[in-house]
Amino acid sequence: MECFDVIIIGGGPIGLNCALEAEKAGLNYLILEKGTIVNSLYNYPLYMTFFSTADKLEIADIPFISTAPKPGRREALEYYQGITRQRNLKINLYEKVLSVTKGTHFSLETTKANYSAKNVIIATGFYDVPNLMKVEGEKLPKVKHYYSEPYPYAKQKIAVIGSSNSAVDAALETYRKGAEVTMIIRHSDISKSVKYWVKPDIENRIKEGAIEAFFNAEVVEIKERTIIFKDEHETIHEIENDFVLAMTGYLPNFEFLRNSGIELQGDCLKPQYNEQTMETNIEGLYLAGVVCGGRDTHLWFIENSRIHAEIIMKNIVKN
Repeated sequence: MECFDVIIIGGGPIGLNCALEAEKAGLNYLILEKGTIVNSLYNYPLYMTFFSTADKLEIADIPFISTAPKPGRREALEYYQGITRQRNLKINLYEKVLSVTKGTHFSLETTKANYSAKNVIIATGFYDVPNLMKVEGEKLPKVKHYYSEPYPYAKQKIAVIGSSNSAVDAALETYRKGAEVTMIIRHSDISKSVKYWVKPDIENRIKEGAIEAFFNAEVVEIKERTIIFKDEHETIHEIENDFVLAMTGYLPNFEFLRNSGIELQGDCLKPQYNEQTMETNIEGLYLAGVVCGGRDTHLWFIENSRIHAEIIMKNIVKN
């Protein structure tokens, strides 16, 4: 069996950047991706606009040409998938890694084959595991933890859970396509991290009553035709409901990290790694990208974790 210098788990922007740096360093590499190229971006809302400008999303100094100041999902897909094609990056798609075991070298088992590598980089992001509310009825078909476009929700009674960018986008888009929107928000205000050009829009729609919002509120139960929640005064409300868009965030696959031998620390389950090398407590096993933050998924983005690839390759080459 061929033993790769490095196997990269995850074909998102940071995984691709790791591959480009490995190629530059003359290392024999392979990317294993469970979906399509930049699978998380593919699953973003269809009309999503990035907070970052195009230059902040660039990898390997390859220009990201955008017609708008802030690119959207489609432009990002064209950019990253275009790099993969043009550079002929070595990537296996629709092949999920099931386990990583450390012996003399690393052994990786996937849904399709087995592999051996001297080093492994986990760059799996955080978009695969929804942060569940853990309430009765959350598994009903009408509850959606991913949102793509507003058209299915026209003239429906929608409950949007959360106050982050994804929740605000879902609320505004479905409202403008004719949905009756109620936002149920655990905090006292719309999140400060919401895109600055969108935040006044949602606040004004709430203020004028076009979108109803309950702050300091929490979902209690979801039923076939209603949703039950309590407000800041502990008053219980039950309102008619056709769909629940639970935009409560996403988490890294902690079970996969644990099973790979990585130690998780504190309440936020931050993986243990050396910030100077990105190497975990397992020698030769590295982390790159947003997965480094554990539950604090707001700490790392494409623009501030691009450097991880260069750091890792320097350490691999040195050793």
